[in-house]
Amino acid sequence: MNFRFRLKLILFTLLLPSFFSCGEKEKDDIQDLKEIQLSYSTGFSIFQGDGFKIIEVKKGYPNQKTPIRYWVNEGHDHLPNIGDFEALIPAFPQKIILTSTTQVPHLDYLDLSQNLIGFPNLDLISSEKTRDRIENGMVEDLGSGAQANIERMIDLEPDLVVISTLGEDMRNLEILKKAGIPAVLNGEYVEQHPLGRAEWIKFTGALTGKYEEALAIFEEIEAAYLQAEQLASDIGQKPTVLSGIMYKDIWYVPGSDSWGARLLEAAGGQYLFEEQKGSGSAQLNFEYVLEKAQDAAFWIGAADHANLQEMKNADPRYAHFSSFQHGNVYTYSQKKGPTGGLEYFELGYLRPDLILKDLIKILHPELMEDYQSYFYQKLDEA
Repeated sequence: MNFRFRLKLILFTLLLPSFFSCGEKEKDDIQDLKEIQLSYSTGFSIFQGDGFKIIEVKKGYPNQKTPIRYWVNEGHDHLPNIGDFEALIPAFPQKIILTSTTQVPHLDYLDLSQNLIGFPNLDLISSEKTRDRIENGMVEDLGSGAQANIERMIDLEPDLVVISTLGEDMRNLEILKKAGIPAVLNGEYVEQHPLGRAEWIKFTGALTGKYEEALAIFEEIEAAYLQAEQLASDIGQKPTVLSGIMYKDIWYVPGSDSWGARLLEAAGGQYLFEEQKGSGSAQLNFEYVLEKAQDAAFWIGAADHANLQEMKNADPRYAHFSSFQHGNVYTYSQKKGPTGGLEYFELGYLRPDLILKDLIKILHPELMEDYQSYFYQKLDEA
């Protein structure tokens, strides 16, 4: 047991009497909580107290059974019983570690980029603000994905660690808790409404003392999304859309309840695999996809190919589709950061309004004549 950890354990033990002596005060505070209403997200709740917030993560990962509670200090003069909360978040955390690129734009938009001190696999980050800090040696590389260096993470002594539940990072939660490092679960990917994922910026805002700023940012994104959705709502003839790509002889397409399928629907497209229920990816064989979508007008989301010829070289069967033959194939994978990170996977969760506008521009260009696509690009022949 190292010295720093022993010190934290001693301090925690000394603080226990004060925790219990404030039990009655805490009970009164909890009874006075006011829930902050969310519009789209179902995975978390925020409650406002006197000088603190309580955040409950209800759907941090699929099939979560019990809510996980976090106490966020906002200048409160006492702390709660640690047994009732998974972590105690200090007021205005200055040293933050993230584990998913989707969380990076939250710090950018909340003017907190300077607080990021660690991230697993820095090459995945596209954010210009964060890349400047990386180039200046101000953000520690914690390793690759789920193999993040947990010892180095603890050595950095962060005020807050945000764990993505998409992958194996959850294994680190108990280790961080024992080390006295406040760590929280971010389950934004479980949300399937596009604005539901974007609304998780309020989660980050509540954790960092920037809730009002997060609310204003979300409301602006929401307004842009709803305006674009309304623009495409009266479309009569909806063009047919093929999605997905082959991987090891399996064609993966978004389920009809998924985030991606909902965006296609909102953009006025007729998604040809709407019978594939669920929020994940359906696995189909090539013959079925060809029969169903050979005449699709558009092919959207065609993996990481530079052009149509490269795509055909990867699998000559792609040339059987009408959308391929007419050059109506679009991808989001060509917009990359300087070290190869895909901006779509970094910014897309927070900015579904940009994705929606891109899709409307593709499917109904007459509705977005002056708009320049942000994520999606049309594949050239070569």
